[in-house]
Amino acid sequence: MTSHAEHVNGELPHEPEKATLEGRNKVLGFWLFLGGEAVLFGTLFATFLALRNQNNEGPTAGELFSLPITAVATLILLVSSLTSVFAIQAMHRHNVKSLINWLIVTVGLGLAFLGLEIYEFYEYIVHESFDMKTSAFSSAFYTLVGFHGAHVAFGVAWIGILIGQLYRKGLNVVTAPKVYVSAIYWHFIDVVWVFIFSVVYLLGKVA
Repeated sequence: MTSHAEHVNGELPHEPEKATLEGRNKVLGFWLFLGGEAVLFGTLFATFLALRNQNNEGPTAGELFSLPITAVATLILLVSSLTSVFAIQAMHRHNVKSLINWLIVTVGLGLAFLGLEIYEFYEYIVHESFDMKTSAFSSAFYTLVGFHGAHVAFGVAWIGILIGQLYRKGLNVVTAPKVYVSAIYWHFIDVVWVFIFSVVYLLGKVA
């Protein structure tokens, strides 16, 4: 078995994130962590579905939601998932410059998504008087969508820190697993958003 030191000082393998036992354990452990996250989001979805008709004479989903805005936000997040794939492909080619550039694009798209979500919340709270206290529906909505938004913000900050590490330390068997699991995380929050768009927004307009 090739040692950690040999990988750090020598040529990187094609998949540097799996080059060491530590790296493989990080990936496995992160999948287990995402399993817990999936259960947590599943609970929030179930709560939202149970409360989505409890309006307390406030605005309904059909009256409130603007599909064009959320469709643009969805497109932005899906494209960011693609750019994170390009980042991992660049990592496997050991092209650090391309890796960093794709990560920067991913962060930019994540920030654009957050900007649209903040704008959406501002419109609801200021112009529609729809806040956390309006109804059980509003509480469930802000909890689910806001919790996802917090995950996006965390992902943006995490990838931003990794970009700094890549500038300082380069690509090696220590930084590669971090980049890889951050990409897994980003795909996870993208998938969660597809469910939010379908269950919260599309179902809300149809219902």
